[in-house]
Amino acid sequence: MMNELIRIENLEKTYISTGEKLTVLKNLSMSVSRGEKCVIVGKSGSGKSTLLNIIGGLDSVTAGKVFVDGNDVSVMSEKELALYRQKFLGLIFQFHYLLKDFTALENIFLPAYMAGVPKKSALRRARTLLNDVGLSDRANHLPSALSGGERQRIAVARCLVNNPELILADEPTGNLDPSNAAVIGDLLFSMADKYNKTLILVTHDMNIASKASVQYYIQDGALVENL
Repeated sequence: MMNELIRIENLEKTYISTGEKLTVLKNLSMSVSRGEKCVIVGKSGSGKSTLLNIIGGLDSVTAGKVFVDGNDVSVMSEKELALYRQKFLGLIFQFHYLLKDFTALENIFLPAYMAGVPKKSALRRARTLLNDVGLSDRANHLPSALSGGERQRIAVARCLVNNPELILADEPTGNLDPSNAAVIGDLLFSMADKYNKTLILVTHDMNIASKASVQYYIQDGALVENL
């Protein structure tokens, strides 16, 4: 499949704690095309975040294969995984993880600068993204001076600064009120469209899920397509 960005084959994830085994994902297979906007929903503890963490190289597999852009993430070394996350992925979580002593602009700029992008280029891209998320007037504000919705908008801009192929968003609206959640949901999809990114989003919010081109439900460790 030429347009395929992600292919997961017979994925299994089992956790062992105090002698007990808990299998959260079993025999899970899926394919995501380039540019696709995919949403995953399911009950708490169903394995949604685990699946996202495995695709992001933040968790290991028990069995199966995870191919992203033709590369098997499940066998990458720590060094390869670090480079993969830095260059290929944009990650957004329920908590914004902004650096509290840096301004909004600096929080967006830093990942690019640390990845080796020249300072002027990194700042230019950070300012463009800050404008894209409607917060140019907050450039010099610290996170403590921003609202919850504004912080998460900065997190959306930051995840795009290294021009990733793939955005992974894990409950990005989970800490927000309904109106701010709707804003962030719209923003994620519009930014993914504008910059032609592939998006995989885990959410409980069915209003946000309805915006996706493909919807999956995790049930008994496997994916059921089309809610």
